[in-house]
Amino acid sequence: MKYKLSMLIIFILSIISINKVYAYFCDIPLLGKIIYLDAGHGGRDPGAKYNDIAEKDLTLEIVKKLKKELEGLGATVLLTRDGDYDLSSKESSNKKRNDLLKRVNSINNSKCDIYLSIHLNAEETGVWRGAQVFYNDKLQQNEVIANTIQKYFIKNLNSSRKEKVNNDLYLLKRI
Repeated sequence: MKYKLSMLIIFILSIISINKVYAYFCDIPLLGKIIYLDAGHGGRDPGAKYNDIAEKDLTLEIVKKLKKELEGLGATVLLTRDGDYDLSSKESSNKKRNDLLKRVNSINNSKCDIYLSIHLNAEETGVWRGAQVFYNDKLQQNEVIANTIQKYFIKNLNSSRKEKVNNDLYLLKRI
């Protein structure tokens, strides 16, 4: 009888523990997801500039903050860069192209669930203003994600832009 009672108590405690673990993990919506963040430009390539502010510095700060937030939601977050450098080889004759190819190879080899490249483009005439999402339409969910992010930009950043297909991202295999 003692053995049966002990087993029953262990069984009940196991069920309670499993439910607590399940409840804990349900509050982490990105658990098990791998997200690759690309801070645009870097090193010798500053990107857009305004006075003493370079795009490469702002994109890096955005990516670092986004990484922290996404990890807090349970995601594993990978970065193409975590400092002011590019990924090109020293012996490369076309640094920009070599940098891009290395970024793409890293992303393709990562098995990530989503890839985001952060850029802060500037246009002198001011005709094009506001945050905009570009996506590859190879997978239908890319459009859904782009649309969701763009709606956020429109609502919270007063952007008048719309998400846009950019299949120049042809080098990316899965995304």
